[in-house]
Amino acid sequence: MKPRAPGNGITRFHQFSLLGLLASGYLAIAGSGQLDVASLWLAGAALLVRALLVVGLIRLPLSERAVTAAMLLYIGFYLVDYFFLTQDFLTATVHLVFFLAAVLVLTASTRRQYFFLKLLAFAQMLAASLLSANLTYFIFLATFLLFGVATLISSEILHSMETARVVARWGARPIHRRLTALSVFVALGILALTGSLFFLLPRTARAAFQHLVSHRFILPGFSNEVRLGQIGEIQQQSTPLMRVLFEQAPAPALKWRGAALNTFDGRRWFNERAVGQPILLNQRQAWLADFRQISRRGRRVKYEAHLKGPIAETLFFAGIPEWVRIDASMIIRTSGGGYRLGFANPQGVRYSAQSFLEAEPGTNESAPISTETMRASLALPPLDPRIAELARRVAAGASSDADRARRIEQHLQQDYAYTLELPARAAPDPLAHFLFERRRGHCEYFASAMAVMLRTVDIPSRVITGFQSGVFNPISGWQVIRASDAHSWVEAWLPDRGWTTFDPTPADPNASRPSLWTQLSLYLDAAETFWQDWVIGYDLDRQVFLADRMGQSSRSFSLDWVENTRSTWQSWQPWVLDRLKRYAAVVAPLLVALLAGFYLRKRMRHWWATRQHLRRVQSGQAGHSDAILLYQRMLRMLRKRGCEKPAWMTPVEFSRHVPAPACAIVSDLTDAYNALRFGGQRDAAPRMMALLDRLHRELR
Repeated sequence: MKPRAPGNGITRFHQFSLLGLLASGYLAIAGSGQLDVASLWLAGAALLVRALLVVGLIRLPLSERAVTAAMLLYIGFYLVDYFFLTQDFLTATVHLVFFLAAVLVLTASTRRQYFFLKLLAFAQMLAASLLSANLTYFIFLATFLLFGVATLISSEILHSMETARVVARWGARPIHRRLTALSVFVALGILALTGSLFFLLPRTARAAFQHLVSHRFILPGFSNEVRLGQIGEIQQQSTPLMRVLFEQAPAPALKWRGAALNTFDGRRWFNERAVGQPILLNQRQAWLADFRQISRRGRRVKYEAHLKGPIAETLFFAGIPEWVRIDASMIIRTSGGGYRLGFANPQGVRYSAQSFLEAEPGTNESAPISTETMRASLALPPLDPRIAELARRVAAGASSDADRARRIEQHLQQDYAYTLELPARAAPDPLAHFLFERRRGHCEYFASAMAVMLRTVDIPSRVITGFQSGVFNPISGWQVIRASDAHSWVEAWLPDRGWTTFDPTPADPNASRPSLWTQLSLYLDAAETFWQDWVIGYDLDRQVFLADRMGQSSRSFSLDWVENTRSTWQSWQPWVLDRLKRYAAVVAPLLVALLAGFYLRKRMRHWWATRQHLRRVQSGQAGHSDAILLYQRMLRMLRKRGCEKPAWMTPVEFSRHVPAPACAIVSDLTDAYNALRFGGQRDAAPRMMALLDRLHRELR
């Protein structure tokens, strides 16, 4: 690769701008998380090498023959990648495209190749806009816009220089600084304009392009099946998956119920009947509970929930949901009392709901359990006989099902340890291995153990997957629920209380404490919440709401401002009028003089500098700089008559191209200019002034 004129400031500025343009597109598509590791590493390595080439730390002389050979070799590797490695046409083709892009990044040195690099960066940003809905995309878009403006400006300057074959002569201030300032100014102006239009125009592009994005990515553990170990894998991530805004103060220690799983085969929990009961929505809302539940006395909570893409098929509720408002035509109630959409939305889901948390003392009521549900909630696969023996020993002496369930819960909480470390190898019977050998695990092992032990003592039970309460963000006012808050617990059927929640998982002894990074993450999450709420989820309802709030604020501000101005003027009016009458004769001429001086300051400064310069020349004290000033005065006279000197032409050459009748005067003036500037002949200065007077009369 041979960059164009590496010593030239404009060329280096263009190289760095183009590199920033490519890096912005690459980081935007990398932040979406939709590309495989091989493609990301290949593109990232190519950009790093390109940066080292631009800086001049390395040299990479690649001939056309070597590039052609590399491409031919990769075509052969493409077949190996498709048939033996990835065994997927789309993935292998993406690898091929990224390889060709990397070769282009490393070898680009002509205007045509630079043009293809710009198209490549734009294609990356376009792809990222379809794959990503995070705040990071906007950040990379802003940097892409900044580098894009800088690249286009510097590219046009280079093109003009090459076309005219001129050597640009700039002032003392480096050109790359002025180009940087201009790029920042233009980029900020574009962002301000497009941001204003964004909040004014309706959303149409998202609906138009949404079908181009694959909807296959779903986070495991919240569907109709969960294997032992899946929730533990999710808990090792810290990605925000859900945000909740309560109508009043957030309720402490809530559990967000997702799926209820009823069948256990020794390694996984699942529901045999995946098809549930459809619930049609009327004007985007529906009642989820019957009249008996709605009329119960107890504590309720209203909230708004935002779910991110990976879990956007399952709806999570606190307690017993009674009604929901969501932008859908139908939701599905599963056999275990969970709710889900009939599709997975990669952009996320927003809904509002009201939930029943707990009944008032003495008002517990429960509907009878059906025979089919009872049978399914007691079914067990072949088990290690030690599990049933342990359950009977722990529950011995209890007088009721509630006491037996509480004893099993306390036994698991007190005699076992919590850990997120997964077993080194898969055990033939993971549940028996947890209870009698390892004796430590994460939440789904505890929930599975309790549910199975309850069934061995004839108490119907099921495993629930969802989230713990999360962390309240005081900056945004939202409850933030992350992947690390994923949780499993147990619901047991008690005759007098119905399905009752039990959580046998002990507290995590290694729970992280608040730190500086925790505080910083709250600010980042607040920014992400604003992005999701007012950019990704910005619709016509929010547009009307924003316009109404702005109208109310402007009217309130106008009324307050007018009232404050009026009261202030009434208090100061007598004093001001008295001073105006007393000093009007002095103040008025002074103000006029100050305004005139401010308006004419540049002309007055130029007049004074010219006067001092003429006095110095007439007194015989002219120097080299005076020759330049007098010559520039001549050029200004000619420019007004349409005759302008090109930057690449010398003064003598220019004097030969000046049309008559000023040609002879300009030639004599040029000789006097050279004599004063380069020959040091001070007597040439008065001659130049006389020639300038002649030229002025000649050009009238």
